[in-house]
Amino acid sequence: MKREIIHTSKAPEAIGTYSQAVKVGDVVYMSGQIPLVPETMEVAEGDFSTQVRRVFDNLSAVAEAAGGRLQDVVKLNIFLTDLSHFGTVNEIMADYFEQPYPARAAIGVASLPKGVPVEMDAVMHVNS
Repeated sequence: MKREIIHTSKAPEAIGTYSQAVKVGDVVYMSGQIPLVPETMEVAEGDFSTQVRRVFDNLSAVAEAAGGRLQDVVKLNIFLTDLSHFGTVNEIMADYFEQPYPARAAIGVASLPKGVPVEMDAVMHVNS
């Protein structure tokens, strides 16, 4: 199957050797997003909630560029440097998703790029 590289200026540019997303058939593999502001490529200012919202906004922009939306996500991985923030992520996630929710994992990690507290990646299914 042919691979299609997904790119949008509405999400941060890749800061390494990867694509924002890759679409194969009707499945889209979205790279990890951290709370970078696309226009400045700087970490979003504000509290943890603000940064989580920025990550969801970035994922949403990539999903839309691939022809879908967050509701089409079937698997979401959340990486947190402090798992005590898990409840906050749950609350904010309810603003971006509705039932049926995607499968999900929340993983505690020692550190993330640029010292941010949260990163998320996703797999999305879209109708071709």
